[in-house]
Amino acid sequence: MNLNDLQNISGAFGTTQRMPVLFLGHGSPMNAIEENQFVQGFRKAAAEIPKPHAILCISAHWFTEGTRVTAMDMPETIHDFGGFPQALFDVQYPAPGSPELARETAELLTPALAEEDHQWGLDHGAWSVIKHMYPEADIPVIQMSIDYTKPPQYHFDLAKRLHKLREKGILIIGSGNIIHNLRLIDWRNIHTVGAGWDWAIEARQKTNNWLLDGNFQSIIEYHKQGTSLQYAVPSPDHYLPLVYSLGLKDRSENLVLFNDELIGGSLSMTSVRIG
Repeated sequence: MNLNDLQNISGAFGTTQRMPVLFLGHGSPMNAIEENQFVQGFRKAAAEIPKPHAILCISAHWFTEGTRVTAMDMPETIHDFGGFPQALFDVQYPAPGSPELARETAELLTPALAEEDHQWGLDHGAWSVIKHMYPEADIPVIQMSIDYTKPPQYHFDLAKRLHKLREKGILIIGSGNIIHNLRLIDWRNIHTVGAGWDWAIEARQKTNNWLLDGNFQSIIEYHKQGTSLQYAVPSPDHYLPLVYSLGLKDRSENLVLFNDELIGGSLSMTSVRIG
């Protein structure tokens, strides 16, 4: 990449006021087509921030060896799930991509290697929430994958390299769930808001306190925080998008929680706004 290329990329996204950062607890894919308090929370979050020039989403559902960034003009809507009603599979979210933003993102991550990807598209961790925020699908969206070979501290530090995008009108969204243990779901209370096992209640209280106190190191080192966190995070895929969002926070910025509820015993919808 030569100097002219870099200047063209930088020019595509001019300097703006610093955009907020979001972490969204996306929950069941059915939230894409249902009307509930959580999708209302997604809409409210979008209404309270400036309309972005583009969106960069780090989704729990793109876990790869190495880091990749979608770089196609028109990403496919991926239905990466099974056993749901046909109406969910019929959903399309035809937002454009942004090869320019993909290139700039990869450049910012240097010296870490980020490959431009032309195969993936938008998985449901991205489109199931973004469709409620920007239903016109008129904002370019790219995704960045999560390298499953790296520890949480690596992801926290990597996120910091993306900070300049916030000054160019780019909304960065982490999409996952802080508490996500599908093996221990209480199916009798799957739709009951506020239903949580004792360990889930404890894990929610701990992580909320760390978030509000700015104790991000405890969040990064979740595997050292006792049994409740071991149950809450049996695998890191849905948890690491939170780590990315926190890595983008400036010291002086406010952090607020919304959609802060447990459902189904072992899933939290807790979401975070930074800035």
